[in-house]
Amino acid sequence: MSKTILHKAGTRGNANHGWLQSYHTFSFAGYYNPERMNFGVLRVLNDDTVAAGMGFGRHPHENMEIISIPLEGDLEHKDSMGNVAVIRSGDIQVMSAGTGIFHSEHNKNRDKEVKFLQIWIFPNQKNVKPRYDQITLDPEKRKNRFQQILSPDSEDEGVWIHQNAWFHLGSFEQEKEAEYEMKSKENGLYVFVIRGTVTVNNQQLEPRDGFGIWETDKVSFHTESDAEILLMEVPMKG
Repeated sequence: MSKTILHKAGTRGNANHGWLQSYHTFSFAGYYNPERMNFGVLRVLNDDTVAAGMGFGRHPHENMEIISIPLEGDLEHKDSMGNVAVIRSGDIQVMSAGTGIFHSEHNKNRDKEVKFLQIWIFPNQKNVKPRYDQITLDPEKRKNRFQQILSPDSEDEGVWIHQNAWFHLGSFEQEKEAEYEMKSKENGLYVFVIRGTVTVNNQQLEPRDGFGIWETDKVSFHTESDAEILLMEVPMKG
């Protein structure tokens, strides 16, 4: 029998800083819940909205794989490796913090919000050389199916990280069926519904709900409405 855990959108931690509205699926900063520390090596899943012209000042990270997925607007990134870039909806950004980096993130626009998901994954190697990468995804490749956007292999589709993890994005019309086959028996799958209503293995999910499932070979999906779904397959043990 597979094991599951449900995190409804309304049960997430919330921090409203005025310029930043952030919802935390797992314990983060001022939100601490001992039962919501992580899902396997998935440590942080933050759903952030940054006000026009505002952003995060320069701050450090180390020994973490950090993935950003913009949903709306333009996010400007600067880091201590000399990278200056703007990520937009349809892009995915990855940083291996490794031995340590500093970076800042700002809303590039002064007339609209930027919304993005920030995800932290514990790496399977410590103290690696820091690195940065971003790519623009082809949205046609996820129409009514799951498009791979991240893997452990630098030669594979999407970006890569130092962990035995795979991410997929799917953009589905109403009343569609899909199935996801797990890549590794050691892994679990964390499903995050960006928009729409989806039934995952008989569990109905609404926008911003999270659902973890492990000790299973495959996971089935049925969309009750148009929907966008993020899948994060990660090792259950670090």
